[in-house]
Amino acid sequence: MSLTLDRPLQQSTGTIDLGVFPSQLDGGLAARAAIGLVVLATDQTMEHEFRALIRQPGVAFYESRVFSDNDITPDTLRAIGPRLGPSVDLILPSIPLDVVAFGCTSATMTLGEEAIFAEIHKARPGVACTTPVTSALAAFKALGVKSIGLLTPYAPKINEGFVSYFSGRGLDIAAVATFDRRDDREAARISVASIEAASETMAKTPGVEAIFVSCTSLRIAEAVEALERRIGIPVTSSNHSMAWHCLRLAGIDDTVPAGRLFSLPARP
Repeated sequence: MSLTLDRPLQQSTGTIDLGVFPSQLDGGLAARAAIGLVVLATDQTMEHEFRALIRQPGVAFYESRVFSDNDITPDTLRAIGPRLGPSVDLILPSIPLDVVAFGCTSATMTLGEEAIFAEIHKARPGVACTTPVTSALAAFKALGVKSIGLLTPYAPKINEGFVSYFSGRGLDIAAVATFDRRDDREAARISVASIEAASETMAKTPGVEAIFVSCTSLRIAEAVEALERRIGIPVTSSNHSMAWHCLRLAGIDDTVPAGRLFSLPARP
């Protein structure tokens, strides 16, 4: 069977150039706030949790990666320090940022908050900075708690340093526990159910007024609100507290349905 066309195909007459259309510029995705994140090369969780927590219109975050080893040891953590400035340099060069956050709790504890801030300021002088440790301390202040339970995936020796650091900043560590997963690839695969079960047990410890789930690899941010209802005390984590602190440092006071912390302002 043959196909017969009713009329011949029209020949193309060439592209019609419509010239330049008028356009207006708006504030872009970050019209209210632009947040820069430095994420560990091994981290599988932080960006996912930030997408769940930072979804306000006009607020955007932009990230770069910094090399880190899979094994979490004091030596591998210290090695991250000099790499921070170049990583910050890669986040929207020449475009202002309101906040820069560094996403490693244990490296912050090992290097110290001021050393982290100094590295960030080499690339972004004067920008507001936060870390999981900085944001956790701000979160406990906002929540009005002094005695916490600390849950981590770290080696017991690293936990000892955490207890000492937080104690030196005026917190009482009423309970501490670890999953002892020293490879960051495994820490990211600790199930949410495991973290919830451990938190529920920790909440029963006398003196625990709030729980801090430490490590940006651990997944708990999206479960915080329901978990708090079950155990009756506030819960936050490295990513959860840092997302909140980034918003508050950037002047964003919106309430987010993500647990008690996200209804609170930062306290001076």
